[in-house]
This record gives sequence, C-alpha cells and structure tokens, in this order.
Amino acid sequence: MTARSRFSARLDLENGRVDMSHGAGGRAMAQLIDELFKQALDNEWLSQGNDQALFSVPPGRLVMSTDAHVVSPLFFPGGDIGSLAVHGTINDVAMSGARPLHLAASFILEEGFPLADLARIVASLAQAAREAGIAVVTGDTKVVERGKGDGVFITTTGIGVVPEGIAISGDRARPGDVILINGHIGDHGIAILSQRENLGFETVIQSDSAALHGLIADMVAAVPDIHCLRDPTRGGLATTLNELAQQSGVGMRIREADIPVREAVSAACELLGLDPAYVANEGKLVAICPADAAETLLAAMRAHPLGAQAAIIGEVVEDPLGFVQMQTRFGGERLLDWLAGEQLPRIC
Repeated sequence: MTARSRFSARLDLENGRVDMSHGAGGRAMAQLIDELFKQALDNEWLSQGNDQALFSVPPGRLVMSTDAHVVSPLFFPGGDIGSLAVHGTINDVAMSGARPLHLAASFILEEGFPLADLARIVASLAQAAREAGIAVVTGDTKVVERGKGDGVFITTTGIGVVPEGIAISGDRARPGDVILINGHIGDHGIAILSQRENLGFETVIQSDSAALHGLIADMVAAVPDIHCLRDPTRGGLATTLNELAQQSGVGMRIREADIPVREAVSAACELLGLDPAYVANEGKLVAICPADAAETLLAAMRAHPLGAQAAIIGEVVEDPLGFVQMQTRFGGERLLDWLAGEQLPRIC
C-alpha cells in the first residue's frame, strides 16, 4: 500500500511544519515516517517495519558506538547535522579497526520546525549513509514542545565487526611509537564558528566532515599492528592526545611545524584568540604505530583521498605523568594540557 493511498493528503514538505501529532504515534506520525523518512532511507531492513532490525553478522568481534548530535547551526559549509550524524558514528566504530555494518537513527524534533528543513536533513543523512555503503536499519522519532528542542537533535548508533588479529585500542601506545595525522586540523570547528557568528572571512572554510572507514581499512591492510586510532573531535588534537596518553600511561611530544593547518584556519584562530590544536575536527584521525612501520603507514594514508595531507607529527615517550608537549615553531616547548571548559560549544 503506498503512502498516497493510505493518507487523504500528502505532507506539505514545502510549507508544512512539525507539530505534536507527528510524535503522537497515530496517523500523522505514520505519514511522516512513510513520506519523509522511509522515502529517503528505504532498505531491506527498514522495510521490515518492525521495532528492531534483524540482520546477519559476519565473523569477528562486534563493536558498537552511539553519538548524540546537537550542532548549531544545523547547516554549515561542508555539511549539516544529517551527514554529521552519519560520519561521526561511523568514525567512532571504525577507530577500532572495525568494518561498520549498520546504523540506527533517532530524531528529536521541535514543534514548529519546517518540514522542508527536516526533509533536507534526512536526505543528507541518507546520502551520507549511501556514500559510505552503510544502511540505516532502524530508528525512532519524538516531538517536543516548541522552544524545548532547538530544531532537531539526532542520535545515531552504529555496529561494526573487527576482524581477528586486529587489536587497536587507546591503551596500546608505547614509548618509541610514532604519531601521525591524516590532514589539516581545525576545519570543522572554524567552519561552524564562522557560520554561527556570521564571520566574513575572505576564504570560505569548509567542514572536514567525512566517513573515515575506507581510509582506515587501507591503513590496517598496510600496517595491521596499528596501536591506536582516535578521531580528534571535541577538544581537538590536543585533547585527543591527552586522552591517549592517559589511557596508555605514556607521554607524547609533537612538533608544531609538522602539524597541517590551513592558512585560513590559522588566520581565523589568531583573529579569534583560539589555538588550532584545540579546535574540533570531524574528518581527521590520529594514528599511533611502531616506529618501523611509520613510513609504510604514512604512504598508505597519503594514497587515499582523505589522507593526502597526512603527516608524522611526533613520538610517544616515557612519562609517568602523561604530559603532552609541543615543540613550537620557535624552538621552545609548551605543555598541551587538557582543554579547560568548552572552547567551542555545540560543534557536533
């Protein structure tokens, strides 16, 4: 039975708005799901119409991650909350070396939110999932009263499989290991901030939001003994390195001159009094591997479009205090401590 035959009139996706009935479990909710969500996301698992998805799992160890997305603004240069919700969870799953399998998506909608904007977000989410080769197999929709939801919040949960023989974890960094990153830092945070504050930079700074599982698969194929992978999202590169140092009980030394930063991002950070090392990313990863495998891993990263600007940026050192230190461009050293407070709120 088609949506057209089930309902007397189709949703007005051009001028309509979300109302409380769209989350009440009745005909209006069924119509919203049929004509908007299912139209964009339809696949063999979602079309089962159950409250859960039934699927087979290939051999290996299961990995699961969940992430809530509350970014403001909802649309920004290089992406929106829909594509970000896909990329963020896929990347969290993939940082274990897993092959992502499926996603679940939960939407919290605010009463009065334009259906045209919702359709745009769902279409973007669907396109990002298709491009990543991942299906959204189940989900949920709730509506909250006007003024209590800031438009749209999206939570995505991902599941993946780690092949046997792969053991990538934040507690595996060892003194002597080498630290790499796959490209320029700070793009996402500055793109969000420039849109939020209507900052008129000469160059439009695009978010780096991207699904990294293809890059990671190539990296693992080249160097199966990668010790750590982590995506430096909130808190940026500095906070991520502190997390890994604490987990592994080591210190880290990085070189400012070797960290890729776009000139426009560097200029924006200088103008705004921000440190690029603490600015959020959504398409970057930090990799830590044995020193004798670093050049092989670097070559594999640079051979992939999402790692073309990859660089070796430092080393893991013995340090019971777990300090992360950076050699500055001027030859001095400074401590990269944990981020204090929230440098850029609502960036993911």
